[in-house]
Amino acid sequence: MTEDQFENIDNNQLSEQSDLYEHHRFEIEAGQTPMRLDKYLVIRLASTSRNRIQNAATAGNILINDKPVKSSYKIKPGDIVSILLSYPKTEFDLVPEDIPLDVVYEDDDIIIINKKPGMVVHPSFGHFSGTLVNALAYRFSKLPMFNGENVRPGLVHRIDKDTSGLLVVCKNEIAINKIAKQFYDHTCKRSYIALVWGNLKEDSGTITGHIGRNYKNRKIMDVFPDGSYGKEAVTHYKVIEKLGYVNLVECKLETGRTHQIRVHLKHIGHPLFNDADYGGDKILKGTTFTKYKQFVANCFKELPRQALHAKSLGFIHPRTEKEVFFDSELPEDMRNCINKWRNYVIQRLEK
Repeated sequence: MTEDQFENIDNNQLSEQSDLYEHHRFEIEAGQTPMRLDKYLVIRLASTSRNRIQNAATAGNILINDKPVKSSYKIKPGDIVSILLSYPKTEFDLVPEDIPLDVVYEDDDIIIINKKPGMVVHPSFGHFSGTLVNALAYRFSKLPMFNGENVRPGLVHRIDKDTSGLLVVCKNEIAINKIAKQFYDHTCKRSYIALVWGNLKEDSGTITGHIGRNYKNRKIMDVFPDGSYGKEAVTHYKVIEKLGYVNLVECKLETGRTHQIRVHLKHIGHPLFNDADYGGDKILKGTTFTKYKQFVANCFKELPRQALHAKSLGFIHPRTEKEVFFDSELPEDMRNCINKWRNYVIQRLEK
């Protein structure tokens, strides 16, 4: 794929992780004289600094003919250049805000945040304030990465506004390049806990099917099993607990597409509990009794969002180069909702 072809891709087709990156792949033109790679790329990629290019090369994110090279490499005609940069250009100013954060771990390179439900990860049109990135910009106001024009400093992945759970944020250029590549290569280990409608036929399994924007509603995603549209997506699941008309499920991502767990589970007939975008905010299983309807309504009130939590996260630390792993407890709203279903099952068994 040429650089121009890549830049013409509809941004809505990019994955949950890949839209946090710039990726370029092109061939050095005939007649090009030998030149340092970093110097050439500063000219070729007009808005990219030499320092940013050198950091990407140090992290192994610049390849020539599919092999990592140093920024001092001398390019020649016919070389195939492939570059992964960690974030796109700024679209608007980032305003630091003093917002409390639940910090699970922090060192000189990374910070692990347990994001509360309802918090948007990064500013976008319609969400200029109150986001995780606004909070990070305030917390790290003295760090170079959080002082520039980038609207998504330190981010290598994200989770939906109404999904709770763990996120890693990088505090320097080397860390973001090294961890971004792990997310891009799908080598990070991530597990989610979801409450879904219905009893899954198999206690464990794998859901596959390309994911892309829904043709009629661009705000949601859809599954395209024939691979005719979207990007490949793989979700592994295991039923943890059966609770009458809902199941508690652990999901592990092999890929990281937008709404992947939500749309994959809907695809197999088990939308997330109270997921308004994918039909889970209606009674999909159970009885027609008024008492049961009121019970579900109370559960919806207890958990006014999709029942999804990013529980654990593992990756290779950018400095120690050793694997690190972080885990989190389910948030109160999910715990309370699950306990309601447990009590419902007990009461049914006692009758």
